[in-house]
Amino acid sequence: MVIGVLDLQGAVDEHIQMLAQCGVTGKKVLSEEGLNQVDGLIIPGGESTAIMNLLLKFDLLKPLQEKVAAGLPIFGTCAGLVLLSRSDALAGIEGKVERNGFGRQKDSFQADIDVAGFDQPFPGIFIRAPYLKQVADDVEVLAKIDDDRIIAVKHGKILATSFHPELSDDTRMHQLFLDMVSA
Repeated sequence: MVIGVLDLQGAVDEHIQMLAQCGVTGKKVLSEEGLNQVDGLIIPGGESTAIMNLLLKFDLLKPLQEKVAAGLPIFGTCAGLVLLSRSDALAGIEGKVERNGFGRQKDSFQADIDVAGFDQPFPGIFIRAPYLKQVADDVEVLAKIDDDRIIAVKHGKILATSFHPELSDDTRMHQLFLDMVSA
């Protein structure tokens, strides 16, 4: 199994290291050819508008939209969640996103999160994090914070989090994604 990590912005190397800890090969992806060589794709955090502009610059938006529509397993973190939930971007999750939902850079924080299916809380690292205000009925909510802010979801072969699991020492979110790829 080879998992691609979109190499436009964000903690690309950290995602590849997490994949290695899970026993899987990670590969940086920056072309349509690279997209065609992976079994799944991680879209790291960063700034969603900048990533969208880079997708256009590298002629990756349309091929990535086609991969989403075809069911390629995708894991989006932070800005990846924003891109997956926007209909004018990747449209993989039907929901309403609140960008920078927890505030500015200075408002970044860490919190233990109860994630559906995990027996222990997950260490969530939130950096200018978005959240989903609502999702369609067929989107599975895996975690919320403050009772109403949706911070982790699963929809078909798509997994998305508001937080940065690649910056923790906990491989469970990556393993969950790998299990989705294998299924």
